[in-house]
Amino acid sequence: MNRIDRLTAILIQLQGKKIVKAAEIADRFNISLRTVYRDVKALQEAGVPIGAEAGTGYYIVEGYHLPPVMFSKEEAAALLTGEKLMEQFSDHSNRKQFSLAMEKIRSVLRGTEKDYLESLDENIAVLRYRPPNLEAEQFPNRFLSDIQQALGMNQVISMEYFSIQEEVATKREIEPVGIFHMSANWHLIAFCRLRQGYRDFRIDRIRKLSVLPSHYHKNKHLSLQDYLEQQRQRNKGDTYLIKIAIDNDVMRYLREQKYYYGLMDEKVIGDKTELTFLQSHLGHFARWMIMLGNNVNIIQPQELKVAVGELVTELHAHYF
Repeated sequence: MNRIDRLTAILIQLQGKKIVKAAEIADRFNISLRTVYRDVKALQEAGVPIGAEAGTGYYIVEGYHLPPVMFSKEEAAALLTGEKLMEQFSDHSNRKQFSLAMEKIRSVLRGTEKDYLESLDENIAVLRYRPPNLEAEQFPNRFLSDIQQALGMNQVISMEYFSIQEEVATKREIEPVGIFHMSANWHLIAFCRLRQGYRDFRIDRIRKLSVLPSHYHKNKHLSLQDYLEQQRQRNKGDTYLIKIAIDNDVMRYLREQKYYYGLMDEKVIGDKTELTFLQSHLGHFARWMIMLGNNVNIIQPQELKVAVGELVTELHAHYF
């Protein structure tokens, strides 16, 4: 980083917090404290009103920067929450870009809003269980920003993709259609030139990726929304309308579980609650029924009763 860029970045850093220690600046830019003192002096000589508190750090005099956009405390808190979510549900490339954007946003906040954010920062957490990443080198997890660039500029992507079904890596050129997040993973929908058709690629299975200088015609492809709607229509034939009745005193234990399994309707009938689901994975749903034991009665379909019966027989044979 050249000195002009560093001075600009230092100014943004100073605007982002009420007080910034010289050691923080030195650590961020990997420079000596002596260089920090020279850089701050250069900014002061350029007319930036930077104050200093002995033993504390540097600060920008209140009122120096009049930002073109002002954020309310509620808006700033929403952005902070978004940053916490990005840390857990995005990849390394997007997290870095969002962090840089948040730094710029913090730089235009008033002192009271900065204090408010710093207080909230310690009291907001987004937790997500992640198993040990044994494939960190094999799947780098840093391609989301490049994919977004390709989508925005209609550029072809070259990548090495590992197929879970085939357990083999192939090199492909694709024309990206869109990305979406589902079931804890990011997915890339693209027209695959190798397979000559649309494919759903899990982004965490990409080993290598580069954005090529060549472009494609976006209007010759489906939109992401059209593709997803086609998939929904295609899967309709494999779905089951399920009705079950559960004891009312057990319902409080289900909470969000019922929504996870595709709840469509819920009504209380006497001492039981009748639930209606739309579900494509009958075996998965049957295992949930096993967990509920004799507190649930299956009304329909017959296929679900058969699936549960087979599981019970299998368990009985295993344990007795």
